[in-house]
Parts: sequence; structure tokens; C-alpha cells
Amino acid sequence: MAKKVAILVRNREGEALRMAVGATLADDEINVFIMDKKIEHNEDNDLNLETLTDLDVKIFSNNPANPYTQKSTEEIARMLSEYDVIIPY
Repeated sequence: MAKKVAILVRNREGEALRMAVGATLADDEINVFIMDKKIEHNEDNDLNLETLTDLDVKIFSNNPANPYTQKSTEEIARMLSEYDVIIPY
């Protein structure tokens, strides 16, 4: 049975985004939450974000500087209660 998995991106964004791409290999629903800071744009991050978008992974952020679906911290906290697994980075 597919699980709902949330990847929280905070400090180790490169590692978190690589892990999110890898998690798509399982038959689970993966969603990414970029928390607090603006995502650093570099070759690796951009490739991983593009791959996640191509794979229809939903990406949320509480920082308006990030060009993804905007949610407040409170909205994200409520959303996380619906997930089977939460992986913080």
C-alpha cells in the first residue's frame, strides 16, 4: 500500500532534494516542503527540482521568495498530520 511521505527541506537542502528524487522510486506519494529560507539555486538543486516537478511531486514553501505553492507555517503543520512518514533535513 502506498504511503504519504513528506520531505522537509531546511538545512541540508541538496541532500534533501536528492533524497526526495530517490524516494520517487517507491510507489509512494512524495511531497516536498521547503521551509523558511530561499532555496539556493545551483546545478544540483536545479536539476533535482526540475526532476521532482517532471515527476509531478508537489512542492510547497512558506517563503514567498520560492516559486512553489505557498502555504503558511500553520497550514503546513496541519498538512503534515496527514502523512505516514515525515523526513526532516
